Amino acid sequence: MPSILILEDDITFALMLSTWLRKKDFEVKTVVSVSDAIRQIEEKQYDLILSDLRLPNEEGLDLLRWMKEANRSFPVIMMTSYAGIQTAVQAIKLGASDYIEKPLNPEELLTKIKELLKNARPPQQKAVDDEYIKGDSAVTQQMYEYVRLVAPTDMSVLLTGSSGTGKEYIARRIHKQSNRKNAPFVAIDCGAIPRELAASEFFGHVKGSFTGAIDHKTGAFEAAQGGTIFLDEIGNLTYEIQVQLLRALQEKKVKPIGSNREINTDIRFISATNENIRSAIDNGEFREDLYHRINEFTIRVPDLKERKEDILLFARHFLKTANRELNKNIAGFDAETTHLFQAYPWPGNLRQMKNAIRYATLLATGPSITLKELPEEMFPAHSSTAPHTGLRDELYERDMIQKALRESGNNKTVAARILGIDRKTLYNKLKHHGLDTGR
Repeated sequence: MPSILILEDDITFALMLSTWLRKKDFEVKTVVSVSDAIRQIEEKQYDLILSDLRLPNEEGLDLLRWMKEANRSFPVIMMTSYAGIQTAVQAIKLGASDYIEKPLNPEELLTKIKELLKNARPPQQKAVDDEYIKGDSAVTQQMYEYVRLVAPTDMSVLLTGSSGTGKEYIARRIHKQSNRKNAPFVAIDCGAIPRELAASEFFGHVKGSFTGAIDHKTGAFEAAQGGTIFLDEIGNLTYEIQVQLLRALQEKKVKPIGSNREINTDIRFISATNENIRSAIDNGEFREDLYHRINEFTIRVPDLKERKEDILLFARHFLKTANRELNKNIAGFDAETTHLFQAYPWPGNLRQMKNAIRYATLLATGPSITLKELPEEMFPAHSSTAPHTGLRDELYERDMIQKALRESGNNKTVAARILGIDRKTLYNKLKHHGLDTGR
């Protein structure tokens, strides 16, 4: 299913457009600012972008400039109510694939989209990020079993886990496997919303209701009507907003700021946090009644270091993505890099791995990624020469063995498997480094 990113500050128009495109069998994500669009592009490979030209305090051209600087190349259609040859030429020079005037002619837009997608890649080629990487580890299988069980229900789900583990991806899987899959999925990063605008983001506002409210705004609850709303890092919400959120969930109604009109809502609620909500409740920072409302079912998204069997699966997946994005053809990872990936603790989880592999893919000049291309943060501070001497460096090799032993609970067989060597070789190395060889 081709994926489209819509950059449009008019939420009502964006909702209408995204709903129409979903009916045409496209996967659609909407954002309201250039910064949001950049974050989405960095996290996911989209097949096409529909961008408004005029945005509050910025322009769609700013996105084109960023794409050019970041060497991102895929179709972009600019939409504008301000038709003009000069602007159209400027957009095309900056990399836009086409230009369309508002009000849009839906069939004309669909024709443009299909033509651009047809030329962008062969019809049978599947986008790398469309592939579903489930994983083989026991903790992964358990997590997706929970997803399978809860998805068809309307239960509120709380996703817990460290940053970078892919909580939004799991939220999207729940939505796609639910009875609401053909309705909108609206994601909000609670940590990125200014305190004074949070109520407006959730519930909307009417024109003139406060300073800066220059037009009507559709809130996320209304935009997600019939579908799913996902609040990431919900622990960042202020106590006041928590009260309003609880009321909206209980009454299934919202009232835009400055309006006397109540809007009935029908949504599935999924939230996520990397914090200990119970501790926040004990400290008076999070309402316990809201916690129970959002936590009808909990799914913990495990750290990457807990999913050893999945590490190379994800690494190969991210390499395919990086090859496609950067127009490279790196075949894989050399033995030393593979050993490092399996022993490294990945504190930044999947996000760190994706970024590290993309970084290395850009630098790689040979057929495989080696230690030399990996970010410095992946090497111990005392082993500055590790990228050049590999695992043969004495200090670095000792450090890797000790990490593998800790990860395996001092099980030598498991530690050897983590390091990618046989048990006899591990015992020889333990003896060489003067480490405990007790069985």
